[in-house]
Amino acid sequence: MAGTKKVSPSNQKKVSPSNQKKVSPSGQKDGKKSKKEKGESGPKKAEITVLLNEQEATKIIQRSKVITTHDLARQTGVKVSAANVFLKESLKKGIIKRVGGFSGHYIYQPVSS
Repeated sequence: MAGTKKVSPSNQKKVSPSNQKKVSPSGQKDGKKSKKEKGESGPKKAEITVLLNEQEATKIIQRSKVITTHDLARQTGVKVSAANVFLKESLKKGIIKRVGGFSGHYIYQPVSS
């Protein structure tokens, strides 16, 4: 039930036909093309590595005092989920121990030999 708003007489003087923007049939202002017309598909997405090299990850863990899932993911260049799986497996094997954290954001420490 909504229509166009009635323009007051003082505003009618301000809005002249030369000030109005022309709109193309597709609903866009003249002079601008849509992404489809330009041939752009947006920014390129980076490749995501999912595999984690065990030897590299073990070296990183042994070098550090403590490590988190996000630290390991950033240093190895893998997804956080892949680093989390590796840390959980290492925890079961006894390579690391959990020393702090809560709600899934844990801090791990290498077990001293």
